[in-house]
Amino acid sequence: MPDVQADVNIRQDGDIRIIELKDRKILEELQIRQIEERLSELVEAEATPKLLLDFSAVEHLSSAALGVLITLNKQVAEHQGQLVLAGIHPQIYEVFKITRLNRLFSIQPTAEDGLKAFN
Repeated sequence: MPDVQADVNIRQDGDIRIIELKDRKILEELQIRQIEERLSELVEAEATPKLLLDFSAVEHLSSAALGVLITLNKQVAEHQGQLVLAGIHPQIYEVFKITRLNRLFSIQPTAEDGLKAFN
């Protein structure tokens, strides 16, 4: 199995952490685990984390990655934080609609819109 490294860019905008997922496909178990570990670290590093996940570059997302997002959402809520998803491609958004995850998450069309969604 090839060594898959998750490509994630993290930057700060005020008290909001913007996490850009740079991989076109997020399908490999190792890659998903790396993303999960990095996101969990970010949640634990803040008293009330504010995370914006930018999916603009992502065209394919596995169901395991959706599970990670659900877990992340729960972790953020436990810290009274906020999680916003942005830039989700239409074919991925369809999966969110079918699974009703679009009701669980705050989903914005762009990262810029996502920044405005925070309290």
